[in-house]
Amino acid sequence: MLPRNSLLARDADPATQYFSSNPAPKSLQSHTTLAREFINYHHGVSPDRRLVLVTSGGTTVPLENQTVRFIDNFSAGTRGATSAEYFLQEGYAVIFFHRQFSLLPYSRHYSHSTNCFLDFMDEDGLEGKPGSVVVRKEYQEKMNYVLQQYHSAKKNRMLLLLPFTTVTEYLFELRSLATLMQPLGNRAMFYLAAAVSDFFIPRDKMEEHKIQSSEQSNGNITDQPTAGKQLVINLDPVPKFLSTLVSAWAPSGSMIVSFKLETDPDLLLSKAQQSLHRYHHDLVIGNLLATRKWEVVFISKEGEKWIRVPKARRSKSFSGLENLVGKIEGKAEDTPVDLDGGQVKERLEIESLIVPELVALHTERIEKTVEPR
Repeated sequence: MLPRNSLLARDADPATQYFSSNPAPKSLQSHTTLAREFINYHHGVSPDRRLVLVTSGGTTVPLENQTVRFIDNFSAGTRGATSAEYFLQEGYAVIFFHRQFSLLPYSRHYSHSTNCFLDFMDEDGLEGKPGSVVVRKEYQEKMNYVLQQYHSAKKNRMLLLLPFTTVTEYLFELRSLATLMQPLGNRAMFYLAAAVSDFFIPRDKMEEHKIQSSEQSNGNITDQPTAGKQLVINLDPVPKFLSTLVSAWAPSGSMIVSFKLETDPDLLLSKAQQSLHRYHHDLVIGNLLATRKWEVVFISKEGEKWIRVPKARRSKSFSGLENLVGKIEGKAEDTPVDLDGGQVKERLEIESLIVPELVALHTERIEKTVEPR
């Protein structure tokens, strides 16, 4: 007969095995305390208040236990940070669960600028004499508006910032946060905009120390010398947690929104539909890498719905591949206006269109599933 722990390991689902074989992050306890207090505060102050968990930025995959090297992705957290601001405008309390040092709500307007932050500042003293630091006149109106929004969110305790770095930290804390949100029922929303790693190295297969470039490596990285300028990395798949989130962790009746990013227009719709069918959540927001700043598609059980920024309000795609827009529907779009060229005074952020659509869907959901208090 197999030992009891072997039977448990054999019968355990991948998610259970993941949590039992990887240590909890050091920050889990303190973050759990902060999140519990935040959720209880809003639940007590206003039982009808809605709360959204926004995940943002990319997760890292360490290659060593004492991490020097890791695998990362390009996500800077733009979608998540921008969306959090619009959720706050809609009256939602926001837990912003973000990659450490990625973009944050409000400060993103300046930390992600092509200008150095100091370019927004000036001195008001006489020439050659030190003076007070002030915002340059041309930036004062917008900065004052952003500052007011930030102070309002902070004063009313509407925003909680919690950081993560690795995929393991992300998954442990996502489970904890979802469980803490259960008393919120259908007033909870999950807006899963983080770029979560698909593969990782289990801790028991990971190198303890920095991988040496001139020595043969032990463990899971490679069984060949690295002196030949090759490093072979064997990665295990990260268990798919979205179905577990839907079925076990998240509050009953909560709204769960995920994202699907693709680079091939011919795959976007089918991959988003597959995700919706596989995980049984409420909505998949599909977007192409080249056009994600001004075009997304909502995929739900009711069908598909495209959300687009009007051409006159678009910023140019960072890659310049604007011709991909409309390819999925078999039609071409005109090249969008380059706002940097001065033709349009202010661009429109697509998140300002996404979030109100989600709020309307959330309202409809709540009205159909009124819970007894």
